[in-house]
Amino acid sequence: MNAMRTLIPFLAGLVLATACVTDPATGEQRASKAAVGAAIGAAVGAAAGAVTEDDSSRERRKRALIGAGVGAIAGGSVGAYMDAQERKLRERLAATGVSVTRVGDQIILNMPGNITFATNSADVSADFYPVLDSVALVLEEYEKTVIDVVGHTDSTGEAAYNQGLSERRAASVGAYLDRHGVNARRILTRGLGEVAPIASNDTAAGRQQNRRVELVLEPLTAG
Repeated sequence: MNAMRTLIPFLAGLVLATACVTDPATGEQRASKAAVGAAIGAAVGAAAGAVTEDDSSRERRKRALIGAGVGAIAGGSVGAYMDAQERKLRERLAATGVSVTRVGDQIILNMPGNITFATNSADVSADFYPVLDSVALVLEEYEKTVIDVVGHTDSTGEAAYNQGLSERRAASVGAYLDRHGVNARRILTRGLGEVAPIASNDTAAGRQQNRRVELVLEPLTAG
């Protein structure tokens, strides 16, 4: 946990300088408060994941995919591969409420809880199926991408309950992608409960932002 407290502000500070989103009206990328919030969330998720995730799970995933013939991306091709995937995701997710944030070779999809799940439920809302279908189509096309599905909650209620809810919600999104054509070996799910907020939990608006599932997409590389 001490490592997480050190990593989170460090990564958040780095991402603040680079965060951007696409304006749905113009199609242009721009810096914004929403972009900064999403980028901080991505940094927080990455930091927490680096501390809490079993490294052997990531290594097993990589070996399984390469062994199954998926193959790793050569270093010089990573940028173009992720650029193309980002463009496709932005096209399909425009005006859906899901933000697309690029941080280096990562793409982070932030799925707000209010459009993804009913209150206190881990079942994906039927209204959100078309959005996840669009995500699944892109991920199926870009098969050399690995996916971490990370659940988050606000701080309302017991921490243990929030942790369990975040895990169940991440698992539901991961299972949906699996059922809709995304190789399950590419997906790892985990929940971070209330420990990685992107806004203040002292306001209703802030708590709503904190209730989310993030998809962290990374290229499958040999290194």
